Amino acid sequence: MRGQVTRLRQLTPGQEQRLRALRHTARLLDSAFQVPGTSYRFGLDPILGLVPGLGDLVSPIFTVGILWQAYNLGIPRVVQLRMLGNVAIDALVGTVPLVGDLFDFAWKSNDLNMALLDKHAMEETGASRGDWLFVTGLSLIVLILAALPFLLLWLLVSFLAGWAR
Repeated sequence: MRGQVTRLRQLTPGQEQRLRALRHTARLLDSAFQVPGTSYRFGLDPILGLVPGLGDLVSPIFTVGILWQAYNLGIPRVVQLRMLGNVAIDALVGTVPLVGDLFDFAWKSNDLNMALLDKHAMEETGASRGDWLFVTGLSLIVLILAALPFLLLWLLVSFLAGWAR
């Protein structure tokens, strides 16, 4: 059955060290600081996002390290796709001025991806229903967005053809 633990994973000292380093970096980027008087946390990612060019590259570059470790551990491909989806959402919204910077305070793709990696790092588990739903939903959104320009072009041509008669 999917999602159940099949067996505990034996990590090498190198894998454990890389996981610790990735956890530390994810925390630094997404949740290192706490807003006084609240439980809200943020990291350097939204602050670095204010630097044109540099800020929007930090999370995607860090994701390469997380994905490499996920690949190294044999994490299910759909979980790796979910990790890519998390950072794609971050990068896509990050391209919108101001909105992207504010979004970085709420969408913590590094923490989300580390939680997925940690979930699968110690225990060899299959992909969950949530992993499949996320990847399927994101894929459908991408397909719809890819088809939208063609649909709009078809509507425009149809309108102009009808108007020309």
